[in-house]
Amino acid sequence: MANTPQPAIAQSGMLIRKPAAEVFNAFIDPAVTTRFWFTKSTGKLEVGKEVVWSWEMYNVSTAVDTIAIEPNRRIEIRWYDSYDLKGGHRNAPENATRVVWTFTPHGNDATFVEVVNDGFSGDVQTVQQKALDSTGGFCWVLAGLKAYLEHHIELNLVGDRFPQGK
Repeated sequence: MANTPQPAIAQSGMLIRKPAAEVFNAFIDPAVTTRFWFTKSTGKLEVGKEVVWSWEMYNVSTAVDTIAIEPNRRIEIRWYDSYDLKGGHRNAPENATRVVWTFTPHGNDATFVEVVNDGFSGDVQTVQQKALDSTGGFCWVLAGLKAYLEHHIELNLVGDRFPQGK
């Protein structure tokens, strides 16, 4: 029996020393999220509503469909490789991946956030590279979140990752 390669996933996690409701809200409300991740959003995450997230320093945007929200526990989205801002449309669904955040309380004042990104498409090498890139990206996002929520410091980790642009 031949070994079938397992689908590649990106996964990261971090303990944030803030209550689950505050950590959860940081991913729902772009007024908070823009302090540690993307620079612009067309709105809050809501089930059934598409929003567009932009990273203006890289001239990149992505369409985001919210699949599920369990307040203070879980967020599931589908996002696309890129978004045509002029044409106002996203790439084909086969270029979409799924992202799931889970929020696990640790006492009253801390939350473990886990992020899983899966559904990458392409040949084996491309899928592996996308999963590695996504894992690294979510590590930066969670580190920036931790600094912002715990210490009120905006580290600009995502923006500084590629100072020459990407």
